[in-house]
Amino acid sequence: MQVNTKTRVLFLEDWLRSTAGTSNAPSPAVTAVSARSILQAWAELRDPSVPSSDPSRLVAALQTLDAARYSLQIADPQAKLLISLLSSDPPVPPNSLSFVFRLLYFWLRKTARVSPSLVNSAAAEISRILSSRPQCPAMSVLLLGGLIATPALEFSYRRDCLDLLCRILELVQLEEEVVAEVFAGIGYALSRSDEPYFSKIFSFFLRVWNRGSPPASVYYGLMILSLLEWLVTSFINLRSLEKVEVVCGELSAAKWEASGYAPFAVSMASAGFLRAFRLVPATSRVILSPDMRNSVEGSISSVAWRVISNLDGSLERSHLLRCISIGLARAGPVSFSAPILLALCTALLKEIFPLGNFCRMAVEIQEGSSVDFVLEKLKRHLDSVAFKEAGGITSVFCNQYASADKEHKGIVENYMWDFSSEFYSNLRTVALVHRGKHDQLLEYLEKVAEAAFLMIVVYAAEVASQKLNPKSSHGIQPESSVRILIAFSCIEYMRRVRLPEYTDAVRRAVLTMQENAALCVSFVESMPSYSELTYNRGLFALVGARYVWSEDEVQTARILFFLRVIPTCISLIPASVFGKLIAPTMFLYLQHPNEKVARASHSVFVALTSSGKDSDKDERLDLKEKLVFYYTQRSLEAYPGITPFEGLASGVAALVRHLPAGSPAIFYCINCLTEKALDLCKEYINEDADVWRTWEGSLETCKKVLDLLMRLIYLVDIQVLPYLLKRLAEFILQLPEDGKKVMLDELYAQVAESDDVTRKPVLVSWLQSLSYLCSQKDTLNHPKNLISPSNTAVSMNGTSGQILQSML
Repeated sequence: MQVNTKTRVLFLEDWLRSTAGTSNAPSPAVTAVSARSILQAWAELRDPSVPSSDPSRLVAALQTLDAARYSLQIADPQAKLLISLLSSDPPVPPNSLSFVFRLLYFWLRKTARVSPSLVNSAAAEISRILSSRPQCPAMSVLLLGGLIATPALEFSYRRDCLDLLCRILELVQLEEEVVAEVFAGIGYALSRSDEPYFSKIFSFFLRVWNRGSPPASVYYGLMILSLLEWLVTSFINLRSLEKVEVVCGELSAAKWEASGYAPFAVSMASAGFLRAFRLVPATSRVILSPDMRNSVEGSISSVAWRVISNLDGSLERSHLLRCISIGLARAGPVSFSAPILLALCTALLKEIFPLGNFCRMAVEIQEGSSVDFVLEKLKRHLDSVAFKEAGGITSVFCNQYASADKEHKGIVENYMWDFSSEFYSNLRTVALVHRGKHDQLLEYLEKVAEAAFLMIVVYAAEVASQKLNPKSSHGIQPESSVRILIAFSCIEYMRRVRLPEYTDAVRRAVLTMQENAALCVSFVESMPSYSELTYNRGLFALVGARYVWSEDEVQTARILFFLRVIPTCISLIPASVFGKLIAPTMFLYLQHPNEKVARASHSVFVALTSSGKDSDKDERLDLKEKLVFYYTQRSLEAYPGITPFEGLASGVAALVRHLPAGSPAIFYCINCLTEKALDLCKEYINEDADVWRTWEGSLETCKKVLDLLMRLIYLVDIQVLPYLLKRLAEFILQLPEDGKKVMLDELYAQVAESDDVTRKPVLVSWLQSLSYLCSQKDTLNHPKNLISPSNTAVSMNGTSGQILQSML
C-alpha cells in the first residue's frame, strides 16, 4: 500500500490536531518535536537525492513519539499512516522498526473498533517484513500477539501470524528489558489460538525462562500466575475444556521435567490454574476433576522436591522457594505433600523471615555506609511481595502440617522450635548492640520479628490443637506442651497485642503440663540460669561493654513469661529444683525497675508459699522458711523505690497464712515491717509536720505499710498475734499526739467492723490498754517528734508487759 507524501502530511497533521484537543494529548513540546522531525525525516527519505538526508533523524523522531505513546490517541487514520511507512521505499531503518511496531500495537489494544480491512492489511505487511528479515523479536512477538488476539483478523491471516510467531519465538532470548513484551505477546496469542499452535506456544512459554538471563524476580512469577488464571478462567467461561486439558497435560510432572520447562514457571502456572478453578462461580457447572487436580498439585510437589533436594543457598533456589510459597498462598488449599510442607517451612524460615541473616549483618556492620546498606536491604524485604503474603503462606503451611504424617510433623516442629531459640538470641544481641544508636535499624528488624512472631504463634496454635487436644484421634502428646511454652518464652518480647491463638496455645500447654511433674521440671530447666542473666557471656559483640541485666529488654521479656507460667504448676516443682533454679531468678527480678516484672516475681513467691504436698511437705516447708528471710529483706530494702506495694502485700499475706503457726520467719517479717514503717514515718514527718491532718486520704508509702500491719492482725495465728500487737503498740507510742489519735481511731474503726468473734474481745482489751498508755503524759512522748529507739528500749519492754498482761 503506497501513500504519497502529501497524504502522509495530512494524516500526520490530523493526528496531531486530534490529540491536541484530548485529555490524553502529549505535551506541546512532544507534539511539536514529533511533527517537525517526522515531516522532515519523511521528506528526506522520499527524496534520497537531498544531500542532508539522514535516516537516523527518523529514528529519533519515532523514539520521541514512542515516549508519548501512552498519551497519544492512535486511531485508524494514524495506523494507516504507520502501515504506509512500513511499505515505503526505501524501507524503514531496522533500528526504527520496533517503534513503529509498538505504536501499531497500541493502536490494536487502545482502539475500541478497528477497521477489519486495516487489521488484515497490517497483518499482511508485517508478515511480509518479518518473513524476509526477522528482527526485533520481542516487539515482533508483542505485535503478532496483538494481531492474533484481534477478533477482526481473518482466519487465514491469523494462521499466518501464528506460524510466524512460532518461528520467531525460537529466536527470542529472554532478557529483563524484553520480558514484558514477550510475555504480553504470548498471552494474547494463547487466548485466540487453537491446536497445534496452542501447545507449541504454551510449551515455549514454560521453556523460554531458561533462555538468556531472565531476571529471578517474584514479580514475573506473579505475572505467570495471573496469566494462567486469566486464560483458564476464559476457557472455563467459554466451555473450552479441551484447552484446559492441554494446559493440565503440559504442566504434569512427567511432561515438564522431560521437556525442560523452567521450574518456577511450572509452579506459578500450576498455582494460577488452581486459582482459576477456586474462583469459579458456584453457578458454573465446570469443576476440576480429581485426576486433573492431582496432576497439577503433583507438578507443584515435584518442583518443591527439586528445591528441598538441593539446599545450596543459590539465588535461583531462593527465588523458587518464594514463588512456590506465594503461588500456594494464591492458589488456596492443596492436598498434603511432604515436599510442599518442607518447602513452605524452609521458605518461611529462610526467605520470608530471614531474621538470623539480618541480625548477623546488623551486628557486623560498622558506622557509616554499611548501616545504610543494611537498612536498604531491610526496607526492600519489608516491601517485598513474599513478606506481604506471609499471612497467607503461613495459613497454607499450617493446613499442610495438619494433614501431615507423624514423621514430617516432627521434622517441621524441630525446625520451628530451633528457629524460635535463634529468634531470641539474635534479637537480643542486636537490641543490646544498637539500642539508642541505630533505632531505625532496630525498628525495621522488629517489623520482621513481629511478623515472625505471628507466624510462630499461629503455627503453635495448630500444634496445640493437634497434639494437646483430648479429642484428637492421636491422643494427647504432652511433650509438645513444654516445647510450645519454651518457644513462646523466646518470642515473648514481640508480643504487642493479645491474640486468641496465643491464649489458646498457652492454655492448652499449661493444662497439659500441670498433669506431669517431669514436664514442669523440664520447663523450669530451660530457663536461663542466674549467671546467664547477670553476666555478658557468649555475647562477643558486647566484649568490653558494660552489661546491665535490668536493661536487657529481650531477656526480661523471656523471664517474665517464665515468672507468669511457673505459679500455674508450682505444686509439681520439687523444692530442690525451686531452690536451685527458680529462687535466684525470683530474687533477682524482685528488684527489677519494671513494676510488672517485679510483681510477677512476688507472685512466684506467693505461689510457692501457698503450695505444698504431703510427699515433700518437710522439704518444701523448710525451703519456704529459709526464703522468707531473704524475701523480706530484699523486698523492703527496695521499697518504695522499686518494690510494688501490691506485690509486697501479697507476699506478706501469703507467708503469715501458710507458714506454720509460730514460725520464726513470721516474727522476723513483722519486725522488719515495723522497722520499715518507723523509718518511713520519720522521713514523712520531717518533710511535713502536719501530715496527720491529711492522713486519712493519704497514699504515702508509710501509711501503706501501717495499713498492712493492721490488716495482719486478722491474718496471723494466735501465737504470733501478741508479738504483732506489741510491735504495733511500740510504734504508736512513739508517735506525736496527733499521730496517736489518728492511729487509735483507725484501729477502733477496724475492730468495730470486725466479725471475728475469737479475736475481737482480745483486740478490745488491747485497744483499751493502748489508749490508756497513749493518754499518759510521759517525758518520753514528745508531742511533735518520734522517740529515738535507743532512748525507749526499756520503756517499750515495760509497755509490752502491760499490753500482754491486759490481754491475758
